[in-house]
Amino acid sequence: MGQRWSPSILLSLGRGAERFSDIIAATPGMSARMLTLRLTQLEAAHLVERVVIPTTPVTVRYRLTSQGADLIEALHPIAGYVQRWEGSADGVSRDRQTTHGA
Repeated sequence: MGQRWSPSILLSLGRGAERFSDIIAATPGMSARMLTLRLTQLEAAHLVERVVIPTTPVTVRYRLTSQGADLIEALHPIAGYVQRWEGSADGVSRDRQTTHGA
């Protein structure tokens, strides 16, 4: 879970992404190789489940396990913090910048 990209992947799954292409689109800057590696790790940690649908061609979907869904609840406050403070070199949150016209 402490690996780079893991929280972003879990949050994208929590927002409804199911397919590999959906997840990679929701996490700009992450390579397909890295997504494959992280999904494998998250699956081994029982946070993500890989579902293979036997169609032609085969369809693969990913979803959170109940353990992964519980973890999402803990990630939401952290994600909110990151959104507020991301890129703040002066110690002023984005909320205050927009409120005070900075």
